[in-house]
Amino acid sequence: MDETSSSKAAMSQAGAVVAEDLKTVIRDVQALLQATASTGSELAGSAREQLEVALLKLQAGLIEVENTAAAKAAAAGRAADTWVHENPWRAIGTAAGAGLVVGMLICRR
Repeated sequence: MDETSSSKAAMSQAGAVVAEDLKTVIRDVQALLQATASTGSELAGSAREQLEVALLKLQAGLIEVENTAAAKAAAAGRAADTWVHENPWRAIGTAAGAGLVVGMLICRR
């Protein structure tokens, strides 16, 4: 069971890193847009406005993805906890079987 929780934690951490990188990109693009707001032609202004709209959509989408992922992770955790409490011997057997398989794979090296 520790492997599952550690792999979930690793995936969660990787997702958090990607989300933070996206937020950094969004902040950088917004800073660039503000720096170039007073320069450029009418065409550049139009492109800037379109980019600002796209950034707002990206921010909203990122927030939605974060919320959905958090809700799914919480639901999966609750389901696993419920299953383990309802089936303690199966959980022990599953953990023992997984440990046996991992042990055999490690010994092969």
